[in-house]
Amino acid sequence: MKIALLSYSTKPRGGVVHTLALAEALAALGEDVTVWTLGRGGDTGFFRPVHPAVRIQVVPFPDGGPEESVGARILRSITTLRTAFDPTPYDVVHAQDCISANAAGPCVRTVHHLDHFTTPELAACHERAIVEPPAHVCVSAAVAGELAAGWGIEAQVIPNGVAYDRFAATDPTARASWRSRLGPYVLTVGGIEPRKGSLDLLEAYALLRATRPDVRLVIAGGETLFDYRAYRTRWEARAAELAVDPVVLGQVGEDQLPSLVAAADVFAFPSLKEGFGLAAMEALAAGVPLVVRDLPVLREVFGGAAQFASTPQDLAAELGRALATEDPDRRSAGRALAARHTWDAAARSHLDFYRSLGARA
Repeated sequence: MKIALLSYSTKPRGGVVHTLALAEALAALGEDVTVWTLGRGGDTGFFRPVHPAVRIQVVPFPDGGPEESVGARILRSITTLRTAFDPTPYDVVHAQDCISANAAGPCVRTVHHLDHFTTPELAACHERAIVEPPAHVCVSAAVAGELAAGWGIEAQVIPNGVAYDRFAATDPTARASWRSRLGPYVLTVGGIEPRKGSLDLLEAYALLRATRPDVRLVIAGGETLFDYRAYRTRWEARAAELAVDPVVLGQVGEDQLPSLVAAADVFAFPSLKEGFGLAAMEALAAGVPLVVRDLPVLREVFGGAAQFASTPQDLAAELGRALATEDPDRRSAGRALAARHTWDAAARSHLDFYRSLGARA
């Protein structure tokens, strides 16, 4: 089967991580897989090496001028990818985000999570990418339920996999290096942006420091297509008001991320919107205690392997509890949960779904 997987970026965002892992798992099963994406900022390849069994097509996407709005960049992204991509050689075209779904034409669309945009171009892109594709995949039943309730669309639920071994068996020297550099720390991965609940985590950290002044808040990642400078400014101003100084690492190298995660005392995941929570599942694979936002989707995915919080006060309390209390049963449950989510299983489920579409057609 010739399969095209489309993504909007080469950077290490959750949807891109998903796309590459799925592509490699499909190729390992003997399928002919090509990943198409936009090369932003001069990128000619992805943030990590990709198995040579997977073909890569990176479409150059030069930076726009300083006056280019987010909406204009979205429209230019769609046009650029649409112009370059030819669907005719493929048996399956599968888009992983609203930009690639708008560019691809008729396709399978994975809806990782649902957003509510105020930028007109983004809102239109999001809506078209839901209603126009003839087939849909969701990575959790909760998001599939939102899709059914809001649009009357039935989606196939196929959970994410996780690179379990990569996070479960990290180098002790690398972990010790992070500990030496940072001391005890609460880690979050995903950058500083509204959807990630960054302001709530900042408030929780300020409360936590009243009892654990030795613990640092460390924030990794953050590459995004959208313009969150105003939110980042608010976040920095609030940090100054609270007299806290989190460590903002930005994008961490692919080879360094597993040890950074494994060396953390607690992993915080206070997102306001999620489809699955891949970064949090990676933390469980590493054996790190997990505190997440109390959302239906995260209850579904993590169950008893995580601790849940709704407010900054709750988040601070649960982080403090995780720091103070060793819970080997929860840690073991987390590792076992992560180990069950394999990319091989996800790829096989995708192939079954692709074949069912052919049968229906």
